[in-house]
Amino acid sequence: MMWIFWGSVAIAIGLYLFFRRGLSAAPDNAPSGKPNLVQTLLAGLGRSAIGLGFIALGVLMLANTSFVYVAADQVGHLKRVYAFQELPPGHVVALPGQKGPQATVLGPGFHVIPFVRVLYQIEEMALVDVPEGFYGQVTAVDGAPMPAGMFMAPAIPDDRLAEMLDAESFLRKGGYRGPQETVLKPGSYRLNRYLFDVKVDKETPATLIPAGHVGVVKSNVATPGVVCREERVTAAPVVGGPATPTVAQAPNSESLSVPLVPRGCVGIWKEPLLPGAFYMNKRAYEVTLVDTRVQTWEFKGGYLKRSVDLSVDQQGNIRQNERSSNEPVPQNAADRAVFVKIEGWDIPIELRVLVQVDPQDAPIVVGSVGGLREIEDRILVPAIRSVVRTVSGSAIRVPVRNADGSLAQPARFEVRSTRVLDLIENREAIEQTIASIIRIEGRKAGVDIREIRLGEPAIPPEILIPRLRQQLADQLSQSYVRETAAQTKRIETEQARATANEQPRLVESQIAVQVAGQREQEREALGRAERKFLEELAKGQMAQAGVLGQDRVAMLQALEKVLLTLERKPEIVGLISRLVPQTVVSSDGSGLAGAAAILGGALAGAQHGGAAAAKP
Repeated sequence: MMWIFWGSVAIAIGLYLFFRRGLSAAPDNAPSGKPNLVQTLLAGLGRSAIGLGFIALGVLMLANTSFVYVAADQVGHLKRVYAFQELPPGHVVALPGQKGPQATVLGPGFHVIPFVRVLYQIEEMALVDVPEGFYGQVTAVDGAPMPAGMFMAPAIPDDRLAEMLDAESFLRKGGYRGPQETVLKPGSYRLNRYLFDVKVDKETPATLIPAGHVGVVKSNVATPGVVCREERVTAAPVVGGPATPTVAQAPNSESLSVPLVPRGCVGIWKEPLLPGAFYMNKRAYEVTLVDTRVQTWEFKGGYLKRSVDLSVDQQGNIRQNERSSNEPVPQNAADRAVFVKIEGWDIPIELRVLVQVDPQDAPIVVGSVGGLREIEDRILVPAIRSVVRTVSGSAIRVPVRNADGSLAQPARFEVRSTRVLDLIENREAIEQTIASIIRIEGRKAGVDIREIRLGEPAIPPEILIPRLRQQLADQLSQSYVRETAAQTKRIETEQARATANEQPRLVESQIAVQVAGQREQEREALGRAERKFLEELAKGQMAQAGVLGQDRVAMLQALEKVLLTLERKPEIVGLISRLVPQTVVSSDGSGLAGAAAILGGALAGAQHGGAAAAKP
């Protein structure tokens, strides 16, 4: 207002000076001989020039009230102070010509509006920035009232978003006052903050659905123009795969059913959101993440585990040592181990269950109990425990085995009461029976049971000791048999090695045996020849004795032996050379007197020589 006042004064003075023509050179009351300084200045410059100066100064002062500069990162907001039309009752933002906060905003740069600084109060506000990973939640403080039953204004398509964000267009085209379903995606927006209140904080993050998950949407708003028809949906039954024979009956319960609606309607949407990023107003939509990956539920711990260790001492005696330990329940376990009663024994059974939720069944899971965790705690864990106790404590279908433990051929099956050792010997049959029943219960809740595996059962050692001792005895027996076979093989090896080491001697012995055999055959032949010779000789001697007599025959034999001895020992010939000149033999014609004389002389000489040698 001061700028307008002083600008108007300056213009008035200028006009006065510019249009006033006549003015005396000096005023009547001026002292004579002394010229007035002001009159002198006016006379020099002229009234017109001074008047134009005042007019220019006044125009500049008035122009300063008619332009606005807005920075690039700001939005100019106008609040009209002077106007002929009042703001309608119940409204907050004024249209052009009305008093109050204006719907029109000023963008960056200079804006020339006559007397803008006089008629309006100008306020600059920062741009609305929405960072990545968040959305802007918009609330309109003015507009048309919402119809009955509507708590949030319908979403505006993206192609009309710029028109909606124009405050004047929003008010003129019937935009609803209150929370808006439409959200601002990441970016910068030049909004009328008098009309739109934008919230961006930790409560407005984008909806991120990671891989391996789906998002089940519960909508609180309906999209105009969408035909909404509620449909009650149940989980699909178990299909495909070979039929598994069962003995125990599954619990009689109905499948879960949930009312679902098409996308754009109020309620749980039948189609879940696939992995991705979604900018959805959390006041309008509640999104529940459902893990569609295979998950493992473990029933483990919560019991006292007893076991017996068998050992064999140096004497071959079997010794047993009992030990026990408390098995805790892991923090990530679905529940503790299941206790079953078999043949009067309470046996804890640990098991592992693989489950998975099909994406198309995710809305059923969320709509029925709230999520997979609730399905686990309220439905499937109690059902699994019940089925395991029922199957393990009733009857199973097992293959028939022969007396030696081998499977009968052709394959045959029998249904009989479950035994404790079946948890070890026929574990697969028990697993198949349990799985066939649990799959039905899982499908009723919209969950696929992929696999069930029993852990190592904590069978009381009183049952296992006889079996373990028998197994250990069998193993020892087999060990002894193998050790005996090994020793036998070792003996054979040592014999072969010794035989190889003594091979030269064996060859010599074999050759010697062969030579001895040849000599034996030779001696046999010589013996036969000698016997033949002696027989012939005896016959000749008998004939000779018959002619010469027995005495002469004996003498001839003695002579023959003497000659044979002389032949073998030639040194005796020297004795004979000494005996021959000293002996005279006369014969009576028998031929033996000479030989006897020579032999007698030799013997006598030998006796004399020996006696002489004996003398000192």
